[in-house]
Amino acid sequence: MTESSLFNPLADIKVKVQSSFMVSLGVTERAEYHGKAHPGTFPHGSPRPFGTLQARNKAMFIQHLASISSSSELRSSALFGHLGGRLVVPNTGVSLLIPHGAIPEESSWEIYLAITQKESSLEPEGPEVLLGPEVSCGPPELAVSTPCALSIPHCAHADPQHWSIRLKRRTQQGKWEEVMSVEEETTSCYCLLDPYACHILLNSFGTYALIGEPISDCAVRQLKVAVFGCLSCNSLDYNLRVYCVDNTPCAFQEVVSDERLQGGQLLEEPKLLHFKGNTCSLQISVLDVPPFLWRIKPFTACQEVPFSRVWRGSPRPLLGAFSLERFSPATTQLCCTVCVRQLQGHEQLLHIQTSVLETERENITFFGHEDSAFPAQLGPKAFKIPRSIRQRICATFDAPSARGKDWQMLAQKNSISRNLSFFATQSSPSAVILDLWEARHQHDGDLDSLACALEEIGRTHSQLSEGAEPELQEPEFPCSRKGL
Repeated sequence: MTESSLFNPLADIKVKVQSSFMVSLGVTERAEYHGKAHPGTFPHGSPRPFGTLQARNKAMFIQHLASISSSSELRSSALFGHLGGRLVVPNTGVSLLIPHGAIPEESSWEIYLAITQKESSLEPEGPEVLLGPEVSCGPPELAVSTPCALSIPHCAHADPQHWSIRLKRRTQQGKWEEVMSVEEETTSCYCLLDPYACHILLNSFGTYALIGEPISDCAVRQLKVAVFGCLSCNSLDYNLRVYCVDNTPCAFQEVVSDERLQGGQLLEEPKLLHFKGNTCSLQISVLDVPPFLWRIKPFTACQEVPFSRVWRGSPRPLLGAFSLERFSPATTQLCCTVCVRQLQGHEQLLHIQTSVLETERENITFFGHEDSAFPAQLGPKAFKIPRSIRQRICATFDAPSARGKDWQMLAQKNSISRNLSFFATQSSPSAVILDLWEARHQHDGDLDSLACALEEIGRTHSQLSEGAEPELQEPEFPCSRKGL
């Protein structure tokens, strides 16, 4: 088969991808569709509703606190068969993609996905810190024929110069063992670290956690700063509570659930704080309190939190508590600024303006995820890429080419540049690459970027076919799939 005939389907694939998603979106011009991730507080290609909103007013920002579960268990389960699907734990950023064909035909399994709440069973060693939730998926005895994609949010500013990040798994004996480093080349597992989530391709289910070891003082742990408030038993006093939690949806969900039990109200949109591993403490202060209307009790407006308590992620995320007393019951409005800063580090200001009366208070809460009502999606509707188009892409890029393994180019154009030996061991490398794309884009469904990648590959091969045949050195893989 000549190269031109091999890539003839590519243009057709491109047209079908365009028509499929453009028509469904009601968009006629590609330039009008923007699939970029929201520049907020959540991962590339993941739940944008969790990101920071540039709200024009608080009413637009915050809607349904009821969407945050108060259950002590964060768990989802559903019955999956050969068609596969997607399972999520709502409002947590944790999800599991079961590819089409991963489960044998004429069989079905009840698959579960759960998050360990409160304190993890994993005890980090030395300078290690837990960067995200401890996540279990199962049943462990299920053998899948193609890797499933587990997505776990993390709070590290992932720079390999400052962090060494590793995946660990709990054994049947309850001990934790290292699976791999995210920078490691291995054929047993694959980890792709996006800015706010880690996507893991797994051949076996179990309990996993992401561990980070800072290798410089510039290592950054991303924290979400939130301020809650409520009237005290003494109707003249108003309590402010300041939290710094890991910048992951599940960590913040626990705070919201606890505050709801205490009658707390989120007073301002949470903000992101970059907390450095420089051993400097955190200071929390209340500023700009109206002097003739309110006073702070006790008579100090600044509290300091030790570095270790913040850095290692205390199971009690409440870091600052302030009691403000109004001089008169006639005072119903509170305006002040909460300043959270790390010494020799980052600072965030949260401007509070609220009514202390329940009837007048603006209902500021945390926004729910679009996955809240649908923890499980079964079959084709769980996938962004239509199956017919997916099959054409795989047929095109899995086929050997005189110019090299074309699935490698598909990986490169989708920002997958390392540990390609893992894909080389798969019966269809392109299918696994597309599964990883599905996991990364489960919320934005950015088919436009995929179509652009296919177009770019098509142009590259057209240019190469017009020029001289270059000699490409075949890359060496520890294992290579048969027939490639």
